Amino acid sequence: MIKKFFKKNKLFTAIGIDLCLILSLLALPACVFSEELPAVGDVAQKLQSAYEKTKDLKADFVQEATIKSIKKTEREEGRVFFKNPKNMLWEYTKPQGKKLVINSQKAWLYLSKEKVVYTQKSESIFQSKFLINFFAGAGKLKDDFTIKYAEPKAQDKDGNYLLVLTPREKTAACNSVKLTIDKNNFYILHMSFDDIMGNSTTLKFSNISFNTGLAQKMFQFKAPAGVQIFEMP
Repeated sequence: MIKKFFKKNKLFTAIGIDLCLILSLLALPACVFSEELPAVGDVAQKLQSAYEKTKDLKADFVQEATIKSIKKTEREEGRVFFKNPKNMLWEYTKPQGKKLVINSQKAWLYLSKEKVVYTQKSESIFQSKFLINFFAGAGKLKDDFTIKYAEPKAQDKDGNYLLVLTPREKTAACNSVKLTIDKNNFYILHMSFDDIMGNSTTLKFSNISFNTGLAQKMFQFKAPAGVQIFEMP
């Protein structure tokens, strides 16, 4: 896993975010619902506004990453915290002892089992990871993606919106992104994306709460004694 971590995309391959980050449904045809679908641009703008106006957010997450070549899926779970601008904390309960911390200056990935910490300047992360950038309150979806409704079904069984995002600039790490957007508050419930090799990552969010006054100190990290620290370029 560490080899893959170094090989692909620095800090974030190890957590499957390649936020990037990163982000939770059955669908029925839009005609089932009596009200007309809003323009996809309006949904995207409300999604953008919801995250820009949110001071902080916390949620449970389940992440599944599938490696196509070996047909293997790894499942991880935990709690995620966002605080605008540019603060993120991913605390993993499965596996325990794994933590990703990002603030406006620096990022840390702590793997307690391996007794290592990987650090990197946040600037390079926010420049290269548009999904992480968005969740951290610093990205513009319409600048980075073309956005359309999923086909043939644009809503799930609960009327939540299903969107497909295609990066304007193709990268090896992200071929396309699929989002399920809450129809009422326009937060992301479910996110999935794949790379050019056909590997896929899915994030499902639940128990979402926002503007609870998260403390800034949550987004700092001090390596425990006896841990190796690796500075990433």
